[in-house]
Amino acid sequence: MAAQSKTRQDDAYQRIRADILAGRVRPGQKLPFAELSESYPFSVGVLREALSRLVEQGLVENEPQRGYFVTPISRTDLLNLTVARREIETLTLRHAMANGDFVWESEVLAAHHRLATTSFYAPGDPSRISEEWAEAHSVFHETLLSGSENPRLTAVATQLRASAELYRRWSLPLGHGESRDIAQEHKAIVDAVLAHDVELAVRLLTDHINLTTTLLVEAGAADPLVTGDR
Repeated sequence: MAAQSKTRQDDAYQRIRADILAGRVRPGQKLPFAELSESYPFSVGVLREALSRLVEQGLVENEPQRGYFVTPISRTDLLNLTVARREIETLTLRHAMANGDFVWESEVLAAHHRLATTSFYAPGDPSRISEEWAEAHSVFHETLLSGSENPRLTAVATQLRASAELYRRWSLPLGHGESRDIAQEHKAIVDAVLAHDVELAVRLLTDHINLTTTLLVEAGAADPLVTGDR
């Protein structure tokens, strides 16, 4: 029974998370249990557990008297998030490169190969990235940092990246400008990691994070979802 309950919690979590990241549930939207129960065939207890996990990832917020709602987005929050990501992700990468072994390097190569061979655009919609690419992209960055011996540091980095996903999904052109070669950015980071050039890898990851934010700010300049501040 416990295993079945865990499976249902995982299913609810995955389905709500997918709807948030796909834009079917908008930033700032309230998530009352009555409406959630109509959209998702789960008990209130299962839904509450799923929302709690999403709160941990920064995709959902829970406030007294207000309940649960999708995390709002704003330019100020994006800039603060970028500073946090630069600090945490580059520190985690340093740990990963200091402690990662041959197995980790092989996993980085495999994750990069999957990302490089996955179609970027959604079928029939060149204005949106594909779900497959988004998943491969997340796995690549998580694998890149997984060589760290500090699970708490890795967990914080993963949480920050999850929060950043809201901005990547909601701002066109999703942080990937026409002049940007994101595939080359990823390859350059992998090459630096395999060459054991820590400073170059850290600089490339920093540039990668900064450029994404710059393009998102430019893309969201006229978007009320990201111009307002909390």
